[in-house]
Amino acid sequence: MSVLQTLFDAELHIGGATILWREIIGNGFGIASAIGGMKRVVWAWPVGIIGNALLFTVFMGALFHTPQDLNLYGQAGRQLLFIMVSAYGWTRWAASRHDSGKAVLPHWASTRQRVAMIATMAVGTVVFAKVFEMLGSWGPWPDAWIFTGSILATFGMARGWTEFWLIWIGVDVVGVPLLFSGGYYPSAILYLVYAGFVLWGFAVWLRIQRRTVAQPETTDAAPRQE
Repeated sequence: MSVLQTLFDAELHIGGATILWREIIGNGFGIASAIGGMKRVVWAWPVGIIGNALLFTVFMGALFHTPQDLNLYGQAGRQLLFIMVSAYGWTRWAASRHDSGKAVLPHWASTRQRVAMIATMAVGTVVFAKVFEMLGSWGPWPDAWIFTGSILATFGMARGWTEFWLIWIGVDVVGVPLLFSGGYYPSAILYLVYAGFVLWGFAVWLRIQRRTVAQPETTDAAPRQE
């Protein structure tokens, strides 16, 4: 049996609940990526991509025969979009670091960009909820909210927008009860841990942003992400 197959099949049993090791490991990569994002280091993106690939197989439960046997299309789909947006962020941060020595400089999104984000969040949630509903997703509306918010937050991080941390709070508020009710305990616990980490990350980026305004730096790296 290959190492990958062993990882794919590995399970942890706690109090009658069956948890996949790849869900735990995938979320571990997610935490590492978030820490890298807070520190504005380029390796945050490839680390996140590995976690996304693992979690995709977890949330397509009926397809990959996980203990939950549930398809959360929003959760699974966002892993694929995370990979695509992360490729963009990886390229952008690497180029910015090469040009200016900084992966990204945190700053607020413009009023126009904020309006666009709010509109995208509202429309995206409605549209994707209908799509997930037709596909037979479990919990289509919260799934759609999490899906749309996660993509916006990831894009905001790539762009350097400080607000992206706040979008993650909105995602966590809905994500925790959804994942607990679906039996995805490691992911639900990650969301709880991540909520505290997000507030910390927001404070760090805000401090860097204020310091940058006080001591302007020349750079082409731009805006915000997710």
